[in-house]
Amino acid sequence: MPDDVLRSLRADCPIPPRLSPYADRVQRWLDDRMPSVGLPLDSPALDRLSRARFARYAGRLYPQATEPDLRVIAALFTWFFLVDDACDGPDRLHPDQIMALRHGTLRLLRDGPRGQHPGLTGPLRRLLVRAWREPRRRMPDRWQEQFADAVGHHLHGVWQEAVDKAAGRPPGVARYVELRRATSAAYVSYSLIEFVTGRALPDAVYHHPRLREIADLGNDLLSWYNDIASLERDRATSGGHNLVLALAAERVVGVNAAVGLAAERWRAALRRFVELRAGVPSFGPALDEAVTEHLDGIAAAVRGTIEWTLESARYGKEGPLVDAPGRAGALS
Repeated sequence: MPDDVLRSLRADCPIPPRLSPYADRVQRWLDDRMPSVGLPLDSPALDRLSRARFARYAGRLYPQATEPDLRVIAALFTWFFLVDDACDGPDRLHPDQIMALRHGTLRLLRDGPRGQHPGLTGPLRRLLVRAWREPRRRMPDRWQEQFADAVGHHLHGVWQEAVDKAAGRPPGVARYVELRRATSAAYVSYSLIEFVTGRALPDAVYHHPRLREIADLGNDLLSWYNDIASLERDRATSGGHNLVLALAAERVVGVNAAVGLAAERWRAALRRFVELRAGVPSFGPALDEAVTEHLDGIAAAVRGTIEWTLESARYGKEGPLVDAPGRAGALS
């Protein structure tokens, strides 16, 4: 049933799919690059990493990026997915370890690569140092702080989810939706739109209520689509942290019925997203083009996630890239 629903939702989405002409070339670059950071991956795991197609995901979200910038983003995406595997796999990191990882990551993003970053060591640190070098060199301090805030928000959500799982505390629907907006890392991806375009929005525009609602809806759309796609895996590992599972528990219905409820919720959010995007006010001739680029980037995140979810091997039955990310020597 979920496969039929995924195809139906994809057909309902009016946002046209796009893909960078550099996506496959950057994927080959990424495949060649990953062994050099010392990830503890054997050949089958490296093959799964390649077939996850993180560079193609980046190429769908930022089709206008230059090839060098797409390399930066593909490396960052890989870092976030490896962190996801470390924090959400069957041998996941303890919540205290996740919080230490958050602190170390924020210290590196804000203070630079010199010095120690407790909680962020080994291959994960090396990968982030390399990926962060160009944004840190090129982007203004205000943008760097915005990016770090988005990463901190994401990792705090990952920590909170881990705490809930450890306590055996599945979320209700309202709590899950709010937490999922953090764990998805969509707000991190939105901040990278400005890295690609080179045009940063003023804070007053970036945080305008209409743009914030569009951003939240875009986050929901890509997150909930992913939840339906990863349902079978999440039933075993998520501790109820999946929209379908949260709906099933709260409405006291079976999982198949909850898939239908999640699809209805997705379609309603899509209608609202299209409506709001069509009615964005003018912010003046000096800003309107940058606002349009930003909103186009949010829309690309929605459609790009749909397309990538259907083409990536990540949501098969092969499990995480690293078999035991919480054990000593795996990613830390």
